[in-house]
Amino acid sequence: MEVMQHVPKDLVNFLVVTTFALIIGLEQRSHHNEKKLESLFGTDRTFTLIGILGFILYIIAPVTMVPFLVGGIILSLLLGVYYFYRIRISQQFGLTSIIVALITYSLTPLIYLQPPWMALLIGVSVLVLIEIKEELFRFSSRFSNDEFLTLSKFIIIAGIILPLLSHKPISKNFPISAYQIWLSIVAVSSISYFSYLLKKFVFPTSGTIITAILGGIYSSTATSIILARKSREESARGKIPPGIVAATVMMYFRIFLLAWIFNKAVALKLLIPFLVLILTGSITVLIQLKLTSNPDTAQYEIKEGRNPLEFKTALIFGLLFAFFTVLTHFVVARYGNLGINILSFIVGVTDIDPYILNLYQDTAINISFETVVRATLIATTSNNLIKMTYVIILGDKSIRLKVIIGFAVLVITSIPLIIFV
Repeated sequence: MEVMQHVPKDLVNFLVVTTFALIIGLEQRSHHNEKKLESLFGTDRTFTLIGILGFILYIIAPVTMVPFLVGGIILSLLLGVYYFYRIRISQQFGLTSIIVALITYSLTPLIYLQPPWMALLIGVSVLVLIEIKEELFRFSSRFSNDEFLTLSKFIIIAGIILPLLSHKPISKNFPISAYQIWLSIVAVSSISYFSYLLKKFVFPTSGTIITAILGGIYSSTATSIILARKSREESARGKIPPGIVAATVMMYFRIFLLAWIFNKAVALKLLIPFLVLILTGSITVLIQLKLTSNPDTAQYEIKEGRNPLEFKTALIFGLLFAFFTVLTHFVVARYGNLGINILSFIVGVTDIDPYILNLYQDTAINISFETVVRATLIATTSNNLIKMTYVIILGDKSIRLKVIIGFAVLVITSIPLIIFV
């Protein structure tokens, strides 16, 4: 480190610019070798010289940058002439090599004026984007018009509506702000959207277990119902019971993540109970898979259930959030912690996300962190019971016993956690 202090900064920056420019040029040469019919602009020497030219013209006048700007204009004109004749002669319209050449020319002011990590990030990003051309094409081919519409909805609810909402409580009797309500919607939608993207682009075709895990991130109840119905028509019934339990295990991951976002104190108190439940559920899944000999040839697509990016769904979630806020305040005022425990069990038969998010955010409720943790465990246990009921009613008879055993293990494990939390 002491030796580096005696090395002139200009020398270090020159070596960095030259090295990056050479690497970019070598990458361009690899394209020449792989695609000989295409006329790409320059290779290793050309791009290295462009980088050196940018360095020379910048250090001549680093304050005014006039030589550098003039050189950039001249280089752009030359590249424009090259591009014109390329179109005219070979009918190729790609601009990638020209844009990369201009980025290479701009490396020097980037290195001088920005932190080292920024220069490295941009340089590496250029290399990666050039190399993954085919992968990007295959990835983009999976997009449909609906995908961009869904992405637009997510940007609207998370990036436009949320910042515009007020942080002030709506009223004395309703201490939650509009921002908190919508933030809850954004958080749940983000997790669900992430699950959707994984299913769509990372696991476009997957078997029972992977589908159950991804569906559990979105909604373990909806996934359990769908798999139960599939058990009546699919041959790979043996994988459905552990798949349903796996979806429930992901419910604990999702709730912990929501707790961490909105109330880290509650999340830390939930950590041990949820780890116990996740470990117990995972062991149950593995044992049931071990006892299953049927090959998993079925392919599933989770389409049913609520769409978290639809305005109607967001509105319903917001109304449920508001309803549970008012109801929770009423129950606490009248019946205290016992009332919260009973309410949590009742809420378990519905969508528990609005209820527990209300508990995590509402600081005006006069209950302890332990009570909130207990309420969460009771709600998830009740929700497991209702999922088991759904599966027994909707599923094939052959899966009922395994499903009952899987959920019974989770429920029995939850009871001492609820008592001793």
